[in-house]
Amino acid sequence: MQDVTLYTKLAEEIGAGESKVVARIFQALLDDAEATLVLAASPPAMTDELSRKTGIDAVTIDTMIEGLFRKGLLFKSRKGDSTRYYRVRNVLQFHDATAVMQDPPPAMLELWREYTRTEWEAQHTLLETVLPRAVMRVVPINVSLEPNPQVLASDDVGRLIDGARTIAVTRCSCRAIDGACGKPLEVCLQLDKAADYAIERGTGRKLSHAEARRMLELCETEGLVHVAENKQGVGHVICNCCRDCCINWPSVETGVGKFVSPSRFRAVIDPDECTGCELCIERCFFGAMTMVDGDSLAAVDEAKCMGCGVCRVACVVDAIGMQVVRSQEFVPA
Repeated sequence: MQDVTLYTKLAEEIGAGESKVVARIFQALLDDAEATLVLAASPPAMTDELSRKTGIDAVTIDTMIEGLFRKGLLFKSRKGDSTRYYRVRNVLQFHDATAVMQDPPPAMLELWREYTRTEWEAQHTLLETVLPRAVMRVVPINVSLEPNPQVLASDDVGRLIDGARTIAVTRCSCRAIDGACGKPLEVCLQLDKAADYAIERGTGRKLSHAEARRMLELCETEGLVHVAENKQGVGHVICNCCRDCCINWPSVETGVGKFVSPSRFRAVIDPDECTGCELCIERCFFGAMTMVDGDSLAAVDEAKCMGCGVCRVACVVDAIGMQVVRSQEFVPA
């Protein structure tokens, strides 16, 4: 019989002590010895240190570590010739790492679906009470930005790709858990250290820069929104988010919007070109596109527009442009 206190403690350690589901997700993935080892791996520690803390012999720990690494519960910190291991640190990392593991237990995926349905919105709101600024940011689609001196490298998803040393693609963690939308699954781009991690773990495959750009074009055609870390420079990930399965959007939908910041851009409509086809309204995740009564023309709700440019791809008459309207506040490096 499992020692439930171990799994409750793990949930507490990643900031989900009040959850009725997260401890059960740990239980679906770990036995008691593995849970003991994961708990011990904070701060980062080498094998012999973990052995002393847990009472598990070092040879057994070496065997356990590889399995926990592939499950997404232990991570590696390499410095020189030594490797230290540290445990998953928060709910978001736990979600993203375990969802894309190879051969995920069906029970775990069902528990993540339960968590998303019943607990994530409250957790999301709690996170926003302590966030100094947004964790993620929307990056406008690549085809929407004509050459413009106001366009920064951090605004241009293609230049983020070009600046990466290594690129890998993994399954989208949100659609791996849900997937009801039917949108492409293997489109989450990992960059540099995150790409190295995904390739080593076996959850990602390496892409060339050209292959990554083609994947961005596929995502734009599918109406997915590019979302990157809210930091200057390349960062570690470019998510390509749908409206149905993605866990980034609760606060945007409720009007709080502190978890994901908009891009520096806003969609603008050329009334002389707009035909009132309403394709942009169908495309918009955020309810920012409406029809103007009496004119049969599309209009942009400036307060709701996240500046993703998904509407721009849908417009067959090129009536939608993207205009710089705001500065970007990044999380300090």
